Amino acid sequence: MEPPAAACGLLSVAGTEVRAGRREPCVLSLGRRSGRYGIVIHSQRKENSDPDYIPINSRFKCVQEAEETLLIDIATNTGCKVRIQGDQTAERLFEIPDEERCLGFLSEVQSIQEAHLKAALPEPKDSASWHQVEKNLPGLSQASSSGALGFEDDFNALSLEEKRNMQNHQTGSHREPPPPPVPQNRQFHREREATSRDQPKVTNTMRKMFLPNTQLGQREGLIKHVLAKREKAYVNLHNFRFFVGTWNVNGQSPDSSLEPWLVCDAEPPDLYCIGFQELDLSTEAFFYFDSQKEQEWLTAVEKSLHPQAKYKKVQIVRLVGMMLLVFAKKDHLSNIREIMTESVGTGIMGKMGNKGGVAMRFVFHNTTFCIVNSHLAAHVEDFERRNQDYKDICARMSFVTPDDSLTQFNIMKHDVVIWLGDLNYRLCLPDASEVKSLISKNELQKLLTYDQLNIQRTQKKAFADFTEGDIKFIPTYKYDSKTDRWDSSGKCRVPAWCDRILWRGGNINQLRYCSHMELKTSDHKPVSALFRIGVKVVDEQKYRKLFEDIVRLMDRMENDFLPSLELSRREFEFENVKFRQLQKQKFQITNNGQVTCHFSFIPKLNDSHYCKPWLRAEPCEGYLEPEESMDISLDVYVSKDSVTLLNSGEDKIEDILVLHLDRGKDYFLTISGTYLPSCFGTSLEALCRMRRPIREVPVTKLIDLGEDSFLEKEKSVLPLGALDGEDASGMPLQVPKEIWLLVDHLFKHACRQEDLFQTPGMQEELEQIIDCLDTSIPETIPGSNHSVAEALLIFLEALPEPVICYELYQRCLDWSHNSRLCRQVIFQLPRCHRSVFRYLMLFLRELLKYSEDNNVSVAMIAALFSSLLLRPPPNLMAKQTQQDRQRAINFLYSFLLAGDEE
Repeated sequence: MEPPAAACGLLSVAGTEVRAGRREPCVLSLGRRSGRYGIVIHSQRKENSDPDYIPINSRFKCVQEAEETLLIDIATNTGCKVRIQGDQTAERLFEIPDEERCLGFLSEVQSIQEAHLKAALPEPKDSASWHQVEKNLPGLSQASSSGALGFEDDFNALSLEEKRNMQNHQTGSHREPPPPPVPQNRQFHREREATSRDQPKVTNTMRKMFLPNTQLGQREGLIKHVLAKREKAYVNLHNFRFFVGTWNVNGQSPDSSLEPWLVCDAEPPDLYCIGFQELDLSTEAFFYFDSQKEQEWLTAVEKSLHPQAKYKKVQIVRLVGMMLLVFAKKDHLSNIREIMTESVGTGIMGKMGNKGGVAMRFVFHNTTFCIVNSHLAAHVEDFERRNQDYKDICARMSFVTPDDSLTQFNIMKHDVVIWLGDLNYRLCLPDASEVKSLISKNELQKLLTYDQLNIQRTQKKAFADFTEGDIKFIPTYKYDSKTDRWDSSGKCRVPAWCDRILWRGGNINQLRYCSHMELKTSDHKPVSALFRIGVKVVDEQKYRKLFEDIVRLMDRMENDFLPSLELSRREFEFENVKFRQLQKQKFQITNNGQVTCHFSFIPKLNDSHYCKPWLRAEPCEGYLEPEESMDISLDVYVSKDSVTLLNSGEDKIEDILVLHLDRGKDYFLTISGTYLPSCFGTSLEALCRMRRPIREVPVTKLIDLGEDSFLEKEKSVLPLGALDGEDASGMPLQVPKEIWLLVDHLFKHACRQEDLFQTPGMQEELEQIIDCLDTSIPETIPGSNHSVAEALLIFLEALPEPVICYELYQRCLDWSHNSRLCRQVIFQLPRCHRSVFRYLMLFLRELLKYSEDNNVSVAMIAALFSSLLLRPPPNLMAKQTQQDRQRAINFLYSFLLAGDEE
């Protein structure tokens, strides 16, 4: 083991390693094996064996942090805590009592790391392929685990001669440029780096991070940002042909070739984007289970692509019946990168994915694309639900970068967005015969003035920023299956243009937009559009020259200026925060320095995330040019995941955000507010002891009640009286009044409601219902039957302990095959849990008597309610298998099919 020459006496520090709560004496030292520097760990428990060795390379991490809060500086020497993680080594924690010696040791580690990074810069590639180095990586975010500018730097795999060449290679303006970045608001986030190469002035309140990229990573991010800003200087537009198709297949299997749809142009397209809806209508599919139909339709598509070109599948994404396929010519694959998929269910509670959207985003050359396939709410009169589905998809569809960094991409943050699908917008004409007459006279333009999508776009209620080509084909819905006849069923649906293709972005020309009457498999006809899209292709020579100019400029600027920000506000108060009601406040940051700066919200010490779960900053990172300003929105939203702790008083609307400026200082934002407790997210035991609305109960009593409720559940009895002074001697309620009110309303008004528990409620109505239950004991509940039904489901999902307690979850699965054993489990529930379960089963059995009217089936009810009443414990949620879900459904079946013997 050879010591490094640069160590200068700071070769080792003595301390202890903390493992599983035990402390073991050890010595950390710097050493070298086979020409590689690393940390050597001598431990007493390994006295007779070789010491552990962690090489210092691009994946090495060393963090020193203190226990005190970020806001207090303590000048005394209280020692250091150091976390070390290597390429093949899990994170290890060490405590070093001599802080001064520890910091000197860490400074030497940092110097070695930076020397390694400089040495690891690669030789220039051939000019024809330099920007393809990362073509197989998911994105530029991978640069944080690569070399200083995004190239792979596995230093250990190089020959000795290559290492010498690299060490002799000069950095600066002659470095090889990275792959071209996409524009600023579409860049991937780089890992946060240390703020200075020099050994900083250290206090116990500062976090020191010695990461692979340190200042080089910060510099790389700024260079990419400036390059993206000046993208027009080095890209040229090249035209490519995109085929876009959509078809609602009504749960059918393919029964003929798809060539009349997919091969209707003489020239083969460069890319295919194909969307299906209602791929599978089975109950199992509604709950995200696998479907055989996926492979059937994938195979049918692959067999029917244009015969004059060879295609490869780029990616596939499916949610229940919605499936999106993207194919590209084989010679284009190398230019497609950063592929990500996402899905959003807008069915009731997002539990049932029969409605919603699937999407795929990717970068083709230097243009970002997002393709969305959606199936929106049905029924002629429900255009507002369709608008809400569109807004929900836009708000919730977020692509998270593979490195799990802060950056997320929503649909609109792309150069080109293509939105296709069964959007379900109908005609505002109730008379089917009148519509058919206008179609037969080819008066399509008159009909289109009654088209709901056109009306909603004009009123800017949905798809306001999208464009649609001229419709010159007859409506694509609804036909008798296997025919070209309009719907002849008893419902006699009015024909409509349900199936649409829209787009937003520049350099897009639609060449064709049509339906395909030849295909008769479904009650819908497929639709397709052909686009010529100008894609930004990098001019390598221009890009290389601009890169070198920017590096030279930054070399001069960085030596003279430090970044600085000005914040319009630093204190934020959110009043009367409620469950599932979003509150926003904005502030402005301005770059008042003279250099481009990178900001990001960072976690506080010992935290894994930069904020509490009910808070979000948007954007949470970004770049600012000198004198440029940006608005940042702070969003507070209490979901089922955070409501219980806020209800119990264990959490408050209080937080401190740390806004970090690379090479600059940290700015602290104070968040405070008041929270109004909700019956949603409160335990059944606590609610059974409340005869008054929860908002009328003092907070101190709510806290006591939460503690008492735990004891009650453990005893499976309810020995304590009601909470209220009004009736302190009375027994607790058998079921919470909130559940009784919701179920009683549905029993009286909704047993014959069509598609009950399958159609989502309206958000405004849901907010009114929640407020009503939190503040009063109403005679009638506001809102539609669908909203009341969804409120019941939200209530059950938000319970901190489900109706069937976590401790009995596995027993329920194990005994699901035997109805007698299932009933035994219910007898083991605490009294209020048992009462609620029986009450719900009585209601659901009654509901099933009207299945011809409400379209409710035993299979659907069992699948939906088993996911709410019989939830796996949080530690098993990720491990739940499809077999487990099926056993949970079987457990509920035995009660839904039973008589009234209970």
